[in-house]
Amino acid sequence: MGPPLSALENILVVDLSRVLAGPIVAMTLGDLGADVIKVESPLGDDTRHWVPPVDAQGRSSYHHCANRNKRSIVLDLKREPDLELARVLCERADVVISNFKPGTIERFGLDYEVVSAVNDQVVYCEISGFGEGGGRDMLGYDPIVQAVGGLMSITGPPGAPSKAGVAIVDIVTALYGTIAVLAALHARRSTGRGQRVTIDLLSANLAMLANQSTGWLADGSVPGLLGNVHPSIEPFATYRAQDGDLMLGAGNDAQFRRLAEAIGAPELADDPRFSSNEARVVNRDALRPLLEEHLGTRSRVAWGEVLLRAGVPAGPVQTIDEAFSLAERLGLDVVDDTDGVRTVRFPALLSETPAATRRRPPDLDEHGEEIRSELGR
Repeated sequence: MGPPLSALENILVVDLSRVLAGPIVAMTLGDLGADVIKVESPLGDDTRHWVPPVDAQGRSSYHHCANRNKRSIVLDLKREPDLELARVLCERADVVISNFKPGTIERFGLDYEVVSAVNDQVVYCEISGFGEGGGRDMLGYDPIVQAVGGLMSITGPPGAPSKAGVAIVDIVTALYGTIAVLAALHARRSTGRGQRVTIDLLSANLAMLANQSTGWLADGSVPGLLGNVHPSIEPFATYRAQDGDLMLGAGNDAQFRRLAEAIGAPELADDPRFSSNEARVVNRDALRPLLEEHLGTRSRVAWGEVLLRAGVPAGPVQTIDEAFSLAERLGLDVVDDTDGVRTVRFPALLSETPAATRRRPPDLDEHGEEIRSELGR
């Protein structure tokens, strides 16, 4: 029996993007089997220089998170021979990914209109910060979008709006973008034509806000900073245990009753202030000290075990190293090690066409000679 098939075998992706959102789209396609060529300037992707942390060879771990399963070629688009080679790549590509500021790629003659005139099968994905209309000149960095897009206004404790601890808008934009590219590739099988895919960080951010966005759309209510508290469910937050914070997620009345019984306070479930979720949300300030009085008698881990047996969602607030240890204990295969570079494995399991890491993140221009040879240059 030969090696398993790749879902995107024989799909060529030209990655003109840099930093995070665009490169993650390209890497995800590469994980699923596409041949991804990463086109870089002579200075390389910005993330190559974002250190520390670094790996044992001194290479940026930030760069690693978005660039495995790619081949790197340096092309200076300000030089005609290199620009012509970029055109050839795009004209042969199934997918092109770009996240230049709107209007920039057109100056190089590498935009969708030009490329698709020669290659009508191309799926051309363009990512911007704020779209191609009134926001075309705005600089779309993830924390800026978190700020102006409302995410920071609902993240953090009262009085301290906070960004997420990771560039979550970039990542979510990349995932939406990847879905759109895959849909366009699927549609191409019927239409025989590619298409242009555009996505901007602000739109993806507003979609990501989910119930917070639809809450405002429904009744005009503007959510505020609640810290770890859920706006519509109680208890659904962190609470102090004996040795630190414990996350509880009692999402319905039955789970709350089991919680009350498990911590030795069954009377809480019959208290009119707490007998329904709506009542608990209104009276959450009264409920918190009563819960923490009992939770303070045991450690986070001990409570996690007790509540698991009781059927109550709960878990200790852990550091990233503890989270990887948990995944290992649970038998989850989350770490990929390819040629000494460790990254987080593609998280979805496909039984027939599994994702795979075939290449570690490339060094700058590592495959330049190889790619030029393939193109006869």
